[in-house]
Amino acid sequence: MTQVAQAYQPFTRNNIHTLPQFQRLDAETQHLIRVTSAVFPFRTNRYVADELIDWENVPRDPIYQLTFPQRGMLNDADFRKVSHLIETGASRQQMQDTVHAIRLRHNPHPAGQMEYNVPRLDGEMLNGIQHKYDETVLFFPSRGQTCHAYCSYCFRWPQFVHMDDLKFAAKEADGLVRYLRLHTEVTDVLLTGGDPMIMTAKALETYILPLLTPELAHIQTIRIGTKAVAYWPQRFVSDPDADDLLRLFEAIRASGRHVAIMAHYSHHREMSTPIAQEAVRRLRNAGCEIRTQAPLMRHINNRAEVWANIWQNAVTMGMIPYYMFVSRDTGPKRYFEVPLVEALRIFRQAYTQVSGLGRTVRGPVMSATPGKVHIQGTAHVAGEKAFVLSFLQGRDPDWAGRPFFARFDPEATWFTDLRPLADKPHFFYKAETISA
Repeated sequence: MTQVAQAYQPFTRNNIHTLPQFQRLDAETQHLIRVTSAVFPFRTNRYVADELIDWENVPRDPIYQLTFPQRGMLNDADFRKVSHLIETGASRQQMQDTVHAIRLRHNPHPAGQMEYNVPRLDGEMLNGIQHKYDETVLFFPSRGQTCHAYCSYCFRWPQFVHMDDLKFAAKEADGLVRYLRLHTEVTDVLLTGGDPMIMTAKALETYILPLLTPELAHIQTIRIGTKAVAYWPQRFVSDPDADDLLRLFEAIRASGRHVAIMAHYSHHREMSTPIAQEAVRRLRNAGCEIRTQAPLMRHINNRAEVWANIWQNAVTMGMIPYYMFVSRDTGPKRYFEVPLVEALRIFRQAYTQVSGLGRTVRGPVMSATPGKVHIQGTAHVAGEKAFVLSFLQGRDPDWAGRPFFARFDPEATWFTDLRPLADKPHFFYKAETISA
């Protein structure tokens, strides 16, 4: 059982050799971890290693696949190239140049985040802020741009690999506050990262308290996107300032705002430990609503029973199932991706196994450039088999809830793989409005 007083201890590529479980892996596996983690970010901790991974089932164990680099995340040519540089003791500059070139081929910022989502104020781009949908602004506090452990499939991996020109981060909340004063249509602010829960309560306060003033009364909800509920639940239970953190959430509630914890659970095992369950209980007692979400990923959770367990456990613990996402077209997507038709099958099979309280979940959903695209099912339209789609959110609010169709493609894994029906030149929104 987890020791309540356990101190957070990160393991990265630089010190993973000191983790006892890593030392027991064979030399080939240790080498592939070193090679792949030279390209994609890697970070874990003792709680994940000791409590969540079944080391007798490595490498098939889903939490091991979720947190440790895998050979298939790089193609053969790139793997051999990086492996050779490591084995021959290449210079740091050689390694950096090679790795950077590989990273750029992996679509480091999908869905037009840099091009379309970053707003301007007084003619200047507001780094660390994204505003894609009218009601919601995303804020990336600079001190929250790491995590207690990294997901191997993370779509925000450029935040963690020194690609500074592609990184979202804001040192202070001043720009956010000035922007929100002018945009009274915004009701929700989502603090994201990285993981804001890596910050101390005092640091988090500096970003949140300025949002609770009367002049920003239109801000009704503070959302916090976090994986700490799964990777480091001690953050809400036994960390030195855990009580201070919960008091901050209580202060948000006292200001008349709503607190929504957007909890990232990729597998039901992450909910199973006593301290993980205690973290949820304490958050709920502090007045937080917790919504669960994650992408569907091969090797990790591409079975209906896994998702049914996630949703059933969430409801039992007082959380709200929210989203099943489709893996984004970035990073090591080819290793993790699942065809859309398979994602739809898994979602439906899991959906039938839960009660109405679990059917708050929406999926499969693609966070694509035009908006959040919901795959509702398949149908025959004018004699042609088609995917039935709709926008849950769109860059144009009028797109939301409007059904549209795409040619059925059993190989498609992302929105850009889909094409309009044969008699349509493009989907209902104008092609020049936004590229898919």
